[in-house]
Amino acid sequence: MIRAHSIAFLVPVLCGTIGIAMAAPLPLAPIRKAMQDRAGAFVILDCASGEITDVDPKASAGKLPPCSTFKIWNALLGLEEGILSSPEEPFYQWDGIRRDIEAWNKDLNLRDAFQASCVPAFQNLANRLGSDRMNRWLDTISYGDKNTSAGLDVFWLPAPARRTILISPKEQAQLLHKLLAGKLPIKPASLQTLKNLMRVRETPAGTLYGKTGSGTLSADGTKLGWFVGFIESGERCFAFAAALQGAEASGAETRSLVETVLLDLNLLSSLTHP
Repeated sequence: MIRAHSIAFLVPVLCGTIGIAMAAPLPLAPIRKAMQDRAGAFVILDCASGEITDVDPKASAGKLPPCSTFKIWNALLGLEEGILSSPEEPFYQWDGIRRDIEAWNKDLNLRDAFQASCVPAFQNLANRLGSDRMNRWLDTISYGDKNTSAGLDVFWLPAPARRTILISPKEQAQLLHKLLAGKLPIKPASLQTLKNLMRVRETPAGTLYGKTGSGTLSADGTKLGWFVGFIESGERCFAFAAALQGAEASGAETRSLVETVLLDLNLLSSLTHP
């Protein structure tokens, strides 16, 4: 039977504090419940023990365009290079061209542009970084296959006949793991500002950070939806990457699936902080 969707969902488990007793592996039942009849993969990497649980290594290793999840790294590189400094700073001056997403049709600060996933704003940022700095950083952090040949301001966005940069869900999660663990040459201040940008939900049980991404994969209309990020829950921290494919797949749908899993795992709660 051909299923309408495929999914890859990964969670490397990060130790919040050195010396904390190892937590038990996350149960797979809530993830299987959320996936329902979707074919896919689920990988857990326990950073205390090194234990890896991978339901479908082939799906988790599949290379995909990152779509707007690349804004995580675009923003971080802008912070590292001193182009950006704070979430509230003026960032995008609207060019007067009306676009389908109404939130893009006005001037935006960095936080609002990130949360609205404003493509032209981050295309401008990529151009300000320039090819040399962009390629040097992609090599330094080892981002996917590092291919920017499609063009400096479009290489992460899928389009017909465009060869985008490619990265797997597993690589997305592992790269965030390295960032959070201090294994990348990133200033602590840059990471704190990025966390400020990425924070999307705060509850008594945990705080969720993430970025969605959506695009069209092929001429038959197959859609791709990403949600990539991490959650801090007590002294624990979990990085994740999820990707859905299908006729109706989207970043919003993928985020909803991830939040359902995190709620069932008690890493988030339905209540929010006042």
